[in-house]
Amino acid sequence: MERILSEDRLVVIGASAGGVDALMQLVRDLPGDFPAPIAVVLHVPPDSPSMLAAILARKGKLHAKTAVDGEEFAAGTIYVAAPNLHLVINDGDPLTLTLARGPRENRHRPAVDPLFRSAALAAGPNAIGVILSGTLDDGTAGLVAIKQCGGVAVVQDPSDAMYSAMPQSAVDNVEVDHVVPLAELAALLTRLVRQSAAPPPAEAPPPALRLETNMARLDHDALHSDDRPGNPSPYSCPDCGGVLWEIEEPEYVRYRCRVGHAFSPDTMMEAQDDVLEEALWSAMKTLEENARLSSRLAANERSRGNQWLVERFEEKEREARSRVEIIRRYLLRGDKPSEAVAR
Repeated sequence: MERILSEDRLVVIGASAGGVDALMQLVRDLPGDFPAPIAVVLHVPPDSPSMLAAILARKGKLHAKTAVDGEEFAAGTIYVAAPNLHLVINDGDPLTLTLARGPRENRHRPAVDPLFRSAALAAGPNAIGVILSGTLDDGTAGLVAIKQCGGVAVVQDPSDAMYSAMPQSAVDNVEVDHVVPLAELAALLTRLVRQSAAPPPAEAPPPALRLETNMARLDHDALHSDDRPGNPSPYSCPDCGGVLWEIEEPEYVRYRCRVGHAFSPDTMMEAQDDVLEEALWSAMKTLEENARLSSRLAANERSRGNQWLVERFEEKEREARSRVEIIRRYLLRGDKPSEAVAR
């Protein structure tokens, strides 16, 4: 096996909805002598086996496999993240892989951002990050990290993607080097990995980049350190309820809580919508129970001849049922809370 060193080219790819079709076309077009390793994160359900490696192996000329913790990279091999585990690259010579059940990022594990950040640290200017079809904005913050460390940012043309949100977020927030349709991507990557990388940037990677990468590894020191990137915000984590730190990057703001859950802007809004919907269902249940109890108490007082209490409990029942109806109509409309506020 050819040992892949930190000065060798490395391709990392992130995708979500529509990503399987995009990856199949890409690997079909890649040459059998592709001279770099490829690491892939596709959002998959945590409790279902992933067949992606087997699918890609059948579709293309390169060897594809599900990544194994601790293994070394080999040129011409595609390493696919396993379900419910972040895929992280360890900097060193040779480059190796870590699979870790760290905190979810953008509500996913595996997530694209941890892979891209670790590639930025491990390979610097030799890292090539690729964003394919997907919803929301996972991968944008990781692509920012790749650019900070001198690497190359490549994005599928949003108009060419089955789902445009992920590539569009990258285009909107990152100084992308190449935006290409899927049909041209294999030729571009083949050309890029055979070119010499640019010199490393004069500035060292931000210290927070290593801290965030270590959080994805579930590193003890990173999780228990008082140091956190960004500043405390007034918002709470949709996943655990803890305080979120607001991390400001040029033209891009994102969030991370103390235990490591991380959110890019669109995903943060989506997560808050989910939390609010859960709260509405819980409120509707409680109001419905309150209405039933009020009805029962009114009936009891009616049998005792306490008319003033009957009227009091009947009024409570009407109020509760009115509130239930307001929530029910809102839920039936199917609006996200953020969309309703925007109106």
